[in-house]
Amino acid sequence: MTTTFDFQDGNGPVPAHRNPNGGGWVADTATVEETAFVEPDARVSGTAWVSGNAVVSGNALVSGTAWVSGTARVYGNAQVYGDAVVFGNSLVSGNALVSGTAWVFGDAVVSGNAWVFGTAWVSGNALVSGDARVSDHDGRPKEVDL
Repeated sequence: MTTTFDFQDGNGPVPAHRNPNGGGWVADTATVEETAFVEPDARVSGTAWVSGNAVVSGNALVSGTAWVSGTARVYGNAQVYGDAVVFGNSLVSGNALVSGTAWVFGDAVVSGNAWVFGTAWVSGNALVSGDARVSDHDGRPKEVDL
């Protein structure tokens, strides 16, 4: 018997399983390496990848074709989706959203209600928080490196 779970992404219930390292829901089409941790209420759907020692916790969602790797952490109600990439020692927390083809890496933090989207890059020790929005408008990556 196939187990299904509704990731609330408009696709209805899809084949899924509980991640052995943490117990979170993972779509059968997604990949979570055995070294990564997905807590019980966290979710990984679509063809997303979570690798290395990355942690997805709280009610966080990693979906689409997004990648979370290294020692990155996605937690709270944060979402990483689309073709977004979060890696290194970066943090995405609160109600933050990282989407499109945005990259968050290094020791960067995206928190609160902040959005990083489009082809934006947030790196180094950058902090994007509160209601901040970081995006592109001319099709070129924008790098925020403080």
